[in-house]
Amino acid sequence: MKKLLVFAAIAVISITSVNAQETMFGVKAGVNFASIVGDDVEDASSLTGFNVGAVASIGLSDVIAIQPEVVFSGQGAKDDEDGEFKTKLGYVNVPVLLSFTVVEGLSLQAGPQIGINITAQDEFDGETEDIEGVNTLDLSGGFGAQYYLEDIGAFAQLRYTVGFNSIFEDFEGETFDAKNSVLSISVGWFF
Repeated sequence: MKKLLVFAAIAVISITSVNAQETMFGVKAGVNFASIVGDDVEDASSLTGFNVGAVASIGLSDVIAIQPEVVFSGQGAKDDEDGEFKTKLGYVNVPVLLSFTVVEGLSLQAGPQIGINITAQDEFDGETEDIEGVNTLDLSGGFGAQYYLEDIGAFAQLRYTVGFNSIFEDFEGETFDAKNSVLSISVGWFF
């Protein structure tokens, strides 16, 4: 019984401490410079896309926060030779980042991201065709920085994410090494 009371007291103090920190919600949008990298990828260059979504910041202390997001992200790559052949991928990404404030307003962020593929098309000479065999889940990791202007609630982010698993499913028992690589620049606003 004594252990149960101690546990309950610690839980109440922890919940009170977490609730005492600031929780904010917001929106963001930006540009992606995406590519596909891996041993089985040749001549891929950056494809410009966009990102747009919702953001939350859950303060754990004065310098540490958890920042989950739900973001639509346009990704893919284009053929390096003439740029006419493009692979366009659309994901709903859910990053969960640990945010560490290094100086007032500036935080470094890192964490895992789960992406759900919702569109996959190849484009050539203005014609598009759906791509078969794209993995539904994209597991990746990201890191970057965020600058927050507290007085007006605006923020800017610079982030790089790289995939851990192949974009494409295994073909006849063979693994195809092609992973997402995305540099994103975003701006947003916390309410």
